[in-house]
Amino acid sequence: MRTVVLDIGETLTRDDRYWGAWADWLDVPRHTLSALVGAVVVDGRDNADALRLLRPGIDITAEYAAREAAGRGERLDETDLYEDVRPALSALRADGVRVVVAGNQSRRAGELLRALDLPADLVVTSGDWKVSKPAPAFFERVLTVSGSPAAETFYVGDHPANDIHPARAAGLRTAHIRRGPWGHWWADDPEVRAAADWSINSLTDLPAIVNP
Repeated sequence: MRTVVLDIGETLTRDDRYWGAWADWLDVPRHTLSALVGAVVVDGRDNADALRLLRPGIDITAEYAAREAAGRGERLDETDLYEDVRPALSALRADGVRVVVAGNQSRRAGELLRALDLPADLVVTSGDWKVSKPAPAFFERVLTVSGSPAAETFYVGDHPANDIHPARAAGLRTAHIRRGPWGHWWADDPEVRAAADWSINSLTDLPAIVNP
C-alpha cells in the first residue's frame, strides 16, 4: 500500500461535540438526539435523519447557517481526536506512506482540521470538493489525490454504506474500523466483513497491515 486515505467522523474524530451542539441548538436533551442517532444507525439510514425525526421538514442547511451566524457553529480541537490518530498517522508517514484525510464534512470542518496540523499529506472534505460519499465521484477524487493506483490505495472508515462498499466498488482496498455507532453496530455484519479487506479496532493496526 502506497497511500492510506482515512474517513473523518468516528474514524479520526469523535462525534460527541457535533451531536451535542445540534441537540443544544434544537433545544432537546442530548440523550434524546443520541438515542435517535442510534435508531438511524440500526436502520442503516442517513445520520441526518436523526435531526429530521426531531424536526420534520427541517432545512438542515439553513439551520447550519443560522448556527454559524449565531456564533454556535462547528468547533474542533485536539480533544475531538481519538488518541491513536497522531501516533498512527505519524507511523504511516515514517514508513513512507502517503496519508490523506478525506470525509463527508463541511468546508468549515476542513479548515478546523487543517488548523490542527495533523501528520497528513492532505486534508480535504466533501464540502471542499462539493461531492459527498457514497457518490462514485467522491472516490474518483480520492484516487486523483491519492497519487497511487486503486489497488495500492487503502480507504479506512467506520460506515459501511459511505465508506466500505463504495470504496471497494471503486477498486480501493478497505479497512472497517470498529469505532463509533456505525463501526460497532456493523462490525460483525457478514456483508461488511466480506466487503472489507481488514477489520480493525484501532488506527495503530494500520502500519502492520500496510507494511507487513
